[in-house]
Amino acid sequence: MSSQDEQFPAAAPEPGASSADDGMTWWYRWLCRIAGVIGGVSCAFAGLWNCVTINPLNIAAGVWMMLNAFVLFLCEAPFCCQFIEFANAVSVRADKLRPWQKAAFYCGMAVFPVMLSLTLTTLFGNAIAFATGVLYGLSALGKKGDAISYARIHQQQKQMDEEKLTGTLEGQA
Repeated sequence: MSSQDEQFPAAAPEPGASSADDGMTWWYRWLCRIAGVIGGVSCAFAGLWNCVTINPLNIAAGVWMMLNAFVLFLCEAPFCCQFIEFANAVSVRADKLRPWQKAAFYCGMAVFPVMLSLTLTTLFGNAIAFATGVLYGLSALGKKGDAISYARIHQQQKQMDEEKLTGTLEGQA
């Protein structure tokens, strides 16, 4: 072992690191991040447009949508919020969440303003934020297996069923 190996031991992955164990490819992770940023922009503009009214439920939905946009920017693109001291800490914590947790959070966050005020502005404004949650939810399902492994599993199950059937028939005889 060289002296350089002793100085710099191999870094073990952190147990909470999401990039190693969530099974997302780099391009899918970027797709989710870009969808989150676009969802934040759409929530912000639609929320601002929704606040230009006298209906209190529309105003509440618009304020919630702008809050959704802020949370999406904090979690997915902390560089957009450089003026906020805790932005990087929130982003690091959000990256440690599992994809199904992000999916539930983003979808729930996007559904609430629609339930508050069902208008086209709230529907279209929250659609991309909801789609971000759906993308994270799909990544939580995992990768699709190949046909060969499914055929092997099916063959093994078929053999086990035949063995159980022959075992019960031999036990009866």
